[in-house]
Amino acid sequence: MKSLGHWLASPWRRSTAAAVTGALPVLAFPAPSLWWFAYVALVPWLLLARTAPTGKRAAFDGWWGGFGFMLAMHHWLLPNLHVFTFVIAALLGALWAPWGWLVRRLLGGAPSRGRVAAALAVLPSAWLAVELVRSWQGLGGPWGVLGASQWEVEAALRLASVGGVWLASFLVVTVNVAVAVLVAVRRARVPAVAGLVAAAAATSAAWVWSPRPDTGDRVRIAVVQPGVVAGRDSADRRFDLEERLTREVAGQDVGLIVWGESSVGFDLGDRPDLARRLTALSRETDARILVNVDARRSDRPGIYKSSVLIGPDGPTGDRYDKMRLVPFGEYIPARSLLGWATSVGKAAGEDRRMGSEQVVMDAGDGLRIGPMVCFESAFPDMSRHLAQDGADVLLAQSSTSTFQQSWAPAQHASLAALRAAETGRPMVHATLTGVSAVYGPDGGRVGPRLGTDTAAAQVYEVPLAHGTTLYARFGDWPPYAALLILAVWGVTGAVRFGRGARGSLEPPVRTAHGSPVRPGH
Repeated sequence: MKSLGHWLASPWRRSTAAAVTGALPVLAFPAPSLWWFAYVALVPWLLLARTAPTGKRAAFDGWWGGFGFMLAMHHWLLPNLHVFTFVIAALLGALWAPWGWLVRRLLGGAPSRGRVAAALAVLPSAWLAVELVRSWQGLGGPWGVLGASQWEVEAALRLASVGGVWLASFLVVTVNVAVAVLVAVRRARVPAVAGLVAAAAATSAAWVWSPRPDTGDRVRIAVVQPGVVAGRDSADRRFDLEERLTREVAGQDVGLIVWGESSVGFDLGDRPDLARRLTALSRETDARILVNVDARRSDRPGIYKSSVLIGPDGPTGDRYDKMRLVPFGEYIPARSLLGWATSVGKAAGEDRRMGSEQVVMDAGDGLRIGPMVCFESAFPDMSRHLAQDGADVLLAQSSTSTFQQSWAPAQHASLAALRAAETGRPMVHATLTGVSAVYGPDGGRVGPRLGTDTAAAQVYEVPLAHGTTLYARFGDWPPYAALLILAVWGVTGAVRFGRGARGSLEPPVRTAHGSPVRPGH
């Protein structure tokens, strides 16, 4: 241990160690998908920050750890954004600096049982505060929220139905803090074990008492995934392939057909021939078709990504314009300052235009669908609002073809399981090039997933659900409860500090013999 402490005395070595330990949680996400590792992945980072010689150094440990986590989580952006990926990771990583300081403040040295008990509530709350801040679209959105690593775990999906992915994150961090205490602070094992018992009890309570989706009816939905189509005239050739694949589901009693993001590369007002072909396709398959148009609009200025519903009589008039755009991929924040990103990578040369409101569409036979486009499936509030507005099925039209050989497609598809569990509504994740997948109202997978090596039209029996989940009803209460915990802890600490400061300023009381005595002694 002494040799390790000597090695970490170098600021650069310590920063490297913080970046490496901060990157470890990414192994719990797809594609490694070591979901169980999430419950101990933060322990090395916690142990490092608690041994920082000063609070300032602990803040740097938090910053460097956050940098490592963000870089590892978004490493697949490197071929597109190059050096700017490091800039983004450094900026987002700074959000963990206060968390690192808190780790040392609560767990540093030989903490009392009271400090450890506080750490079990305050440190997960501080982590949730970081996740809440970075979930703002302008900072990149909630990609890599720690609780999202549990998308395959039925108990965690049940937790998500109560408090969203946030509640899963809180309990995962709680377990990590408890394990770190068991490893490093033997005298405080009792509150650490109590923390583990409390996390298990909360999970059990959610398992037993949380409302379950009331499933009954089913609808047959087809997903059309054409695969990679590149090169000259790719938009026309992709449309031709999607058309051929769609014809394969004719006669299969399909209620809805979903194409991926950017599946139509021309505005249908400018290409009435494509609109006529889609209309004929809807009549041939006896199903409405949800396509995604990525083009400069003919009726207003600018480029939009829009979900457009096509029926047997042509476009139904239902249209959703993407509201939350991918920073740097679809627009450049503060382009006058950060426009140089286009010179070092494949950042957006022209900003896409944003839509103004979410839309629930009537897909026929009483089926109401709530479309989202790509990156929007990462935002829990968007799927929740669609469920509240009456959507029976949630849909995400996506394309991760730029990152085809990376972890991004699997990570993206996994988010749909969480959105389904949170809202109690099935979710269809339809992509151009994979991974496409469908999840039931409980977050469990329905039918086969279509990998990045697949071009196919797949029909799914999607269970419909009624009722509502606690998360759909009460929303993002865990992060706001976390902010309340932090506020209470901060106020309590300030009051104690004030009392201590007043006590130190009071003059000693003289006794009859002239010896100084402190009040109360």
